Amino acid sequence: MKNVLTIAGSDSSGGAGIQADIKTFAAHGVFGMSVITAVTAQNTQEVLAVQDIEPEIIAKQIEAIFEDIAVASVKIGMVSQIATIKTIAAKLKEYQAVNVVVDPVMVSKSGYHLLNTSAETTLAQELLPLAMIVTPNIPEAEVITGRPIATLADMEAAARTIWAMGPKHVLIKGGHLAGDSTDILFDGENFTYFKSPRIATKNTHGTGCTLSSAIAANLGRGLPVAEAVAKAKEYITTAIEHSLAIGKGVGPTHHFYDLYKKAGLLDE
Repeated sequence: MKNVLTIAGSDSSGGAGIQADIKTFAAHGVFGMSVITAVTAQNTQEVLAVQDIEPEIIAKQIEAIFEDIAVASVKIGMVSQIATIKTIAAKLKEYQAVNVVVDPVMVSKSGYHLLNTSAETTLAQELLPLAMIVTPNIPEAEVITGRPIATLADMEAAARTIWAMGPKHVLIKGGHLAGDSTDILFDGENFTYFKSPRIATKNTHGTGCTLSSAIAANLGRGLPVAEAVAKAKEYITTAIEHSLAIGKGVGPTHHFYDLYKKAGLLDE
């Protein structure tokens, strides 16, 4: 079994962050490990508060993993402070981490800013060059590139700009545009398009976390990037199709739908 690490914030409601990452790893047959960067008090309606973990503790968590366990891939999610980002980058360089997936988490579904605006440039400078793949949605790609994105051509241009910042691959998620959802993958030379129908549900809490974690799990298992993304897209599509109406707001996706179906645990 491959070991996959998530470096991200904790979501007390279980739909996003560390909790979603670990569920996704389990669903993909890899052993999940975590470095917690922040503790959030949140539910399906809002983020009530955030407590950032001290950089020294973040560093020690990373050391604890890499000094003892072989890490096949790393997913990076919520990293809200400049010191946090610099600490993570330094440690991943020190341990020569491979298959790094950067999900530039900036704003929660409820509109809470999870990345300090002063840290946006630091994230691009410090983490993107370490990434095998970076997975921004359109608003995140707009922040990183500094220009609006309204069309597929805009997405392609943004992917080129972000790729020039250092990651080996860029996946821009098109869910914020009208019509069917088309994500584009750029490897510095070629574009690959992943098109899926828009699913009529409000329960999409943690979709970005889940997709990036699925990609990390697939990379950790040895799949090439394009195949890792394709299989992750299939997984998140199923998870959204069978999302869970938990709570009063934006509910989570179903991380174990296929497994539960095979085990006969679904009430359908």
